Amino acid sequence: MYAHGPWMPEISPISASTMSNFEPLAQARWARPDVPLCLEQLDRCQNGCLAHKCQCATLDLINSASSQETLVELDGINQIERKMGDTELSYYLPARENGVNDMYLHLGCHAPPHILELERIRLVWAILRTRHPLLASKVKMSDYDDVYFVYVPPYSAENALDNAGNNLEYRTQTKDELIDSYLNGPRTLSNDRISYLIVSLPRDDKSNGTAVKCEFLICAAHFLGDGIALHQFANDFFGLLGSSMMSELAAILSVEWQARCGKLEDQAHLPSSLEDRLPSAKGNFGRVASRIDFQRNQEKFIGGHTFPRMSVSIDESRTKGLLKRCKARGVSISSALFAICNIAWAKTSGEKPELPTLMYSALNLRPYLMGNKAMSDSYWFVAIGYFNVVLPGFLPRSGELASTFWHRARSAKIQSTNAVKNPMIVSRSREMARERGIRAQAWAKEDDQKERGIWKAPPPAPKKSGPPSSALIGLSLLGNLDGIYKHAAFPDIKLETLTTGSRQREGGMLLFGYTFVGKLWLSLGYDENGFNKEVVERFWGNVLSCTDEFLIT
Repeated sequence: MYAHGPWMPEISPISASTMSNFEPLAQARWARPDVPLCLEQLDRCQNGCLAHKCQCATLDLINSASSQETLVELDGINQIERKMGDTELSYYLPARENGVNDMYLHLGCHAPPHILELERIRLVWAILRTRHPLLASKVKMSDYDDVYFVYVPPYSAENALDNAGNNLEYRTQTKDELIDSYLNGPRTLSNDRISYLIVSLPRDDKSNGTAVKCEFLICAAHFLGDGIALHQFANDFFGLLGSSMMSELAAILSVEWQARCGKLEDQAHLPSSLEDRLPSAKGNFGRVASRIDFQRNQEKFIGGHTFPRMSVSIDESRTKGLLKRCKARGVSISSALFAICNIAWAKTSGEKPELPTLMYSALNLRPYLMGNKAMSDSYWFVAIGYFNVVLPGFLPRSGELASTFWHRARSAKIQSTNAVKNPMIVSRSREMARERGIRAQAWAKEDDQKERGIWKAPPPAPKKSGPPSSALIGLSLLGNLDGIYKHAAFPDIKLETLTTGSRQREGGMLLFGYTFVGKLWLSLGYDENGFNKEVVERFWGNVLSCTDEFLIT
């Protein structure tokens, strides 16, 4: 297939001493004269034209993968645009100013120095950006309900590599410094950069020469994808990084570019929005019934507790014990965490015991999506809804608290199962997306008017009758991540730590719970300016003590 052999960047080995400082690494010259560089042979369309001069690349708009997708030609450059759906809008609009909900995934590891070379990582990053075009897209906003993803396919494999390098950075920060700068510093992402990769080689690393400590931070806007996409991407990233030779990676990039960008009519399109993939209610009656069901379902959720980055891991042996204990009680660790947060807050607050505790969590909607060729090739898209769990807000005056804990954990399991298996889940998710999109547009317009000094307060809304429905906390329950990460596929890379989260909205608080490398990890992210620090620390202490009391001891 390759007349002159696969092209690859020129490489020189990097010593362990060089790895301790990223400047020489980032500026290194690569030298492999034995491998010919022949981009002109490879960067042609399937009809033989030079890619950047090709005139035969076309896209059949009638058969376009998404009803919202169009091909636009600007100054001889083809770009693909796709309008955002309601769910994507609900994440994009609040993120415009300060990056609210911008996701991150940190992974700490030890790996041989040659695996962490700049050009190797740049190749892997380029391959995955070519496979998943939303990662390499930009955002164009015309109005609050008129926002588009814009993707300009690279005109050559070398161009894809250059673009990847422009969205990749080497640093020398520690894990905590990396995460703190992402969460609390200036926003890393923007309309022109909705994904970013940071590789950090801490200066204080005391590793031996055979394995180097490295911190990876994968950054992505939430309107680009969800947690499932983020973790699947990380597994694919390390699978390529740790199992392929440089020449193989170069060949993979060339094949990916040829298949997806060499000729636009054979190119992978931008994944469709969630709303385009959910089955629609049939007829006007079905749509009206769906909206009525959604409103009635929302009215059921009562909660009157809100409170005015912490993380911990539990070792492998104790994690095995607590998982066994949960299984014996007929619940999952996810259900148990709802009960732990419920009891921990009751111990922390002691107020409003007559009101129940309302918590929410994300719901994976991928099993409910309609088949679509454009989606089958990329997992980078948002496909989540939400469900609520309501538990009593008081503690029993007598009897064992443990029995109350397990009873509430089983109640959380029943509510979670009912949410997943409810026959109205698709219509409720569609209505939730529509409502979130409308709210996000209204708030975005208000924010812009305030910034321009033209906002006028609307008349006070009539007070709603009935009990309050304020959520105490959100839980992101990721399950067993060792089922996603195929550690055996990259044996030279030893993953050791995983921390995930997002830039929080004002007053936001989210508890993450998952198992990774055999350990249970709990992580609490919250808006430091929106809560009383002593209250948060007391609540977090109660979460840990409840975990120890009910699941470990």
